[in-house]
Amino acid sequence: MKIIIHGGFFSESDQSLEVKIAKQNSLKEIAKTSFEFLKTNSAEETVVYAVKMLEDDLLYNAGMGSQIQSDGKIRMSASLMNGNTQKFSGVINIENVKNPIEVAQVLMKEDDRVLGGNGAKKYATESGFEQYSTEIPQRRKEYEEKLKNGGKGTVGCVALDKNGSLAAATSTGGKGFELVGRISDSATVAGNFANKYCAVSCTGVGEDLVSNATAAKIVTRVTDGFSLGAAVEKTFVELHEIDGFAGIIAIDYHGNIAHQDSYPTMVFASFDGEIFEIFE
Repeated sequence: MKIIIHGGFFSESDQSLEVKIAKQNSLKEIAKTSFEFLKTNSAEETVVYAVKMLEDDLLYNAGMGSQIQSDGKIRMSASLMNGNTQKFSGVINIENVKNPIEVAQVLMKEDDRVLGGNGAKKYATESGFEQYSTEIPQRRKEYEEKLKNGGKGTVGCVALDKNGSLAAATSTGGKGFELVGRISDSATVAGNFANKYCAVSCTGVGEDLVSNATAAKIVTRVTDGFSLGAAVEKTFVELHEIDGFAGIIAIDYHGNIAHQDSYPTMVFASFDGEIFEIFE
């Protein structure tokens, strides 16, 4: 069993040492708690569990810490993929729910598994999710002061369970101040992808990840016989050709873990029950 999580890039509004330490401690606790959950639950259930905790932590740009768009509203995206069933589900630009990843999880049972905007919110309401504002004072302050801080924040988790099954989940509050209707990579196969060979979750500039098809490329290359390290390396060489800004976490079916970023400011952690690693 293996788990690895990421908290986006360390380029959010507050880059103080205090926040950096807080993120490290948060990731460590969430990774360990999620690994305990993984012992008695599936990879799919575990990645949702971990991402929900990340969404509930104000340190991250997802769920409760989501950034505000150019019209003053918060719209979030999240997706989930089960490596065994090859089912992908997600919500795009959903408003007024606390945990978008849970809506994505419920959508797994539907034939129409990716919903956007008003349709996603209507589905969430009909499925019993309460109206909930995720706005926090810090994000409102940033919006009002037009503190454009790069928008490279997303959270994610990939897991390998005791049965050898893989899953990936990713959630984001957007880049902040974006045009209304802009779609990030997080609810696409460029930012979140898994099959029985590999699972990948991404963060960074959504447009770069989509242009590079990052998550899907890495998983496909592992499926075609590349080692996980070689698949990540080749994909990042191609990402570099477009000056892409991205970071990934990945696990293959052998239990190998990979993490890579194009600029060394990503925060992520892995845990396998014995060895804990935190990277920055």
